[in-house]
Amino acid sequence: RGMRQRAMIAKALSCNPLLLIADEPTTALDVTIQNQILNLMCDMKQEFRTSIIFITHDLGVVGQMADEVVIMYMGRIIEQGTTGEIFKNPKHPYTIKLLDA
Repeated sequence: RGMRQRAMIAKALSCNPLLLIADEPTTALDVTIQNQILNLMCDMKQEFRTSIIFITHDLGVVGQMADEVVIMYMGRIIEQGTTGEIFKNPKHPYTIKLLDA
């Protein structure tokens, strides 16, 4: 699964997109493969200057990958800000519970 994920990300970035939407790209991968995928995405983001919308439930990945965070609940945006703002000073009760989980 990890090799397939890497190949799909490389293929998506090979056409130099301005925006890449990555929906749970590291779900069900072991930690080693997950780190390889995240490193690949970071490297390619810098090399190709691509913006990435990274959809995930993994807050560790959010902290590692994101410059800005949007928290959604029941299909609605309930909070947004820089990663530091959201992680250090969450405002919405759902965000607070999410970070405490």
